[in-house]
Amino acid sequence: MINTTTNSGNTVHFPPKKLSIVIPAYNEGSTIHLILDHVKAVELIGGIEKEVIIVNDCSKDDTEEAIGRYMRANPELPIQYRKHQVNQGKGAALHTGIREATGDYIIIQDADLEYDPEEYNILLRPVLRGMADVVYGSRFMGGKPHRILFFWHSIGNHWLTMLSNAFSNLNLTDMETCYKLFRRDLVQNLKLEENRFGFEPEVTAKIAKIPNVRIYEVGISYYGRTYAEGKKIGWRDGFRAIYCIIKYGIGK
Repeated sequence: MINTTTNSGNTVHFPPKKLSIVIPAYNEGSTIHLILDHVKAVELIGGIEKEVIIVNDCSKDDTEEAIGRYMRANPELPIQYRKHQVNQGKGAALHTGIREATGDYIIIQDADLEYDPEEYNILLRPVLRGMADVVYGSRFMGGKPHRILFFWHSIGNHWLTMLSNAFSNLNLTDMETCYKLFRRDLVQNLKLEENRFGFEPEVTAKIAKIPNVRIYEVGISYYGRTYAEGKKIGWRDGFRAIYCIIKYGIGK
């Protein structure tokens, strides 16, 4: 939230003027145009502008060509395009996107169709009301629709969230969610290290340690993919998440 002090000493709150939407992409040539259509169509509350930052993590398919075609056909959507010359992982792509962002707030958007950009406004409302610095979108709270998939995957998510909460002293219901909205200055000042899916527990642990940070959680929809449909996270990433929760939970 942008604050200005008037001559009378009162603080006036202004809504953020721009939302940076960071999209890490790896082998998403078949769907990247669809998610960008959804991002373009959403109208943000409060007159907030959009800035899209796509980071291609050295895709092996036609992701780059698909993005180029989209940018030429849709110049009205402001898109910054960055490409890693070597595949480094989702976390590394997010590091690049966060570093390049210029908006007042940053939200993470996967390049697939699991999360609905129409719900950006749900995450923005606590910000516009002057209550939040960080907002997590939870797949496990509220009456939002979500695709029924894997029992053990959901158990793993709940267990990792509980473990993360034990170290961070938060009471989140979905630490692993993609939809995280941050005040830009807060997240850009973090020293982020994890290059793969360890980003989620790392950023949660480090955000939780910021003095007086205000973290909110809101219910969102979830249209999950199966592994056959392109889901990339696996059991090895779950073990890495445990390591990251402990490492960054007890570290500075």
